[in-house]
Amino acid sequence: QVQLVESGGGLVQPGGSLRLSCVASRSNFRVNAMGWFRQAPGQERELVAEITAGSITNYADSVKGRFTISRDNAKNAVSLQMNSLKPEDTAVYYCNVPRPPFYSWGPGTQVTVSR
Repeated sequence: QVQLVESGGGLVQPGGSLRLSCVASRSNFRVNAMGWFRQAPGQERELVAEITAGSITNYADSVKGRFTISRDNAKNAVSLQMNSLKPEDTAVYYCNVPRPPFYSWGPGTQVTVSR
């Protein structure tokens, strides 16, 4: 079973930036599409960015132009660069494959955008 560990979250002011990282425990990570999800309190988890094994990317409309997903297959890692952050980006962020069947969810990393 693949283990996923997210990091890089924190408290940032509106307009600020954060870079999230996710490391997977298995070396066949490189053959999978990967995605970043977020879940705000009282809301369902939503997919905000995904990247194919060939590094083709896709974004939710709410983050398009502000977030950039990338991957480093040599490190079994996927990152999410988040710029121009808004209060509505506040959530716990998770990485996983973009569609079921999912790997076991990691602990996530909290992103809080506030003055």
